Amino acid sequence: MKNPYSKDLHQFLTGKRLLPDELPFTNDLILLHHQNGYLHFHHGVKDFNCNRCGNKDRELFASFHCARCQKECAYCRKCIQMGRVSECTPLISWNGTKLISITNHPLKWNGSLSKGQQLASDRVEKAVQERTSLLIWAVCGAGKTEVLFKGIEAALLKGQRVCIATPRTDVVLELAPRLQQVFPQTDIAVLFGGSEDRTKNTPLTIATTHQLLRYYRAFDTIIIDEVDAFPYSMEPMLQYAANAARTEDGAIVYLSATPSKEMRRDVRLKKLDSVVIPARYHGKPLPVPQFEWCGKWRAKLGKGRVPINVKLWIKQYFNEGKPIFLFVPDIDLLEKVVGILQESYGEEVAGVHSKDKERKEKVARFRECKVKILVTTTILERGVTVPNVQVGVLGAEDGIFTESALVQIAGRAGRNAKFPSGDVRFFHYGKTGEMNRARDSIRRMNYRAKQGGFLNE
Repeated sequence: MKNPYSKDLHQFLTGKRLLPDELPFTNDLILLHHQNGYLHFHHGVKDFNCNRCGNKDRELFASFHCARCQKECAYCRKCIQMGRVSECTPLISWNGTKLISITNHPLKWNGSLSKGQQLASDRVEKAVQERTSLLIWAVCGAGKTEVLFKGIEAALLKGQRVCIATPRTDVVLELAPRLQQVFPQTDIAVLFGGSEDRTKNTPLTIATTHQLLRYYRAFDTIIIDEVDAFPYSMEPMLQYAANAARTEDGAIVYLSATPSKEMRRDVRLKKLDSVVIPARYHGKPLPVPQFEWCGKWRAKLGKGRVPINVKLWIKQYFNEGKPIFLFVPDIDLLEKVVGILQESYGEEVAGVHSKDKERKEKVARFRECKVKILVTTTILERGVTVPNVQVGVLGAEDGIFTESALVQIAGRAGRNAKFPSGDVRFFHYGKTGEMNRARDSIRRMNYRAKQGGFLNE
């Protein structure tokens, strides 16, 4: 057959750069398409440079005797969790014309935007149309997702592909139903580790930033939500993946409540466009954290007790029927705190952490008020909204609680328009610079919102 062409292969591979083992097609079909110019074979690893994740650190490469090339073959250990890419393993991408499907993607949303949201929404739409970069610097609870709707619609109506990427699976799972609700006629792929949508190519994709390693020049617009969050903020590999997944002239929009020093510097130097939303959508100020000394809390936990002021704080809000978030530094401490609190509150206390297989179910029970006290690590500092929640941090001086983390944790309170305030308490055994900077950051945003007429106090 002359010039063979498989629409299925085209559909599957457009915008991706994958290992041969990831393609559900025969080797003969792949080779025929390559010979006829439809596929491009990239070096997986060349001269200790990984073309999938951008790794150039020689210590993060290893070698093995390869059955394919019969040589000692170097492979990248940095992105090994996505499948082994080596010197003799090609990364395969589509080299023919792109599939462009201009269909109707109506936005079905009847909500209204605040003044700050409307300004940001207009700027997002402009960035998408002019294919530029933009930072949306917005306080926790500003309604960042709603700000994206018009920009996403503008891209989809032009037949362009859009990806919203975020470092946390929890946030992906929270965003997906919201986007599907407002774009009911749009096919959406939801990608995270183990996702069943991994083979889908859709106009709108919602993914963890790790999943971007599979894409190459795929998206006309990439939106990085929570750009300051771990691991994206600390991992050059993920930043490389985001740039590689974007078309060469594509738009990129960053969302953050606490942008990095580097990003703020780029804004000052006019290297990055930005728009600030200093107030929440409901126009009420952000709850400012209170600092409360609680003594040698680690020693007390070791004796099976929580500090008395922490105990009284929990008791007060439990008796008032208000949900309580209590953040602790690590899993071992979490298990101790949960065990102690369950002696008084039984099954109305639960604990969640990154290794907890029942995390989603426990968070769902917390939202449904079946669990009244949820003890958590920083895994839930973002992406979870519970009306009328009161927020405490036990051991706020611990190094895990950076300025960014503490701002996000404080941002769990007061997000709902019916309950726009809340108690945020940092229990500590000595104040830290991170604690002070977090509180100052919140106060500055409240002041800026008031000066700009965004607050309704």
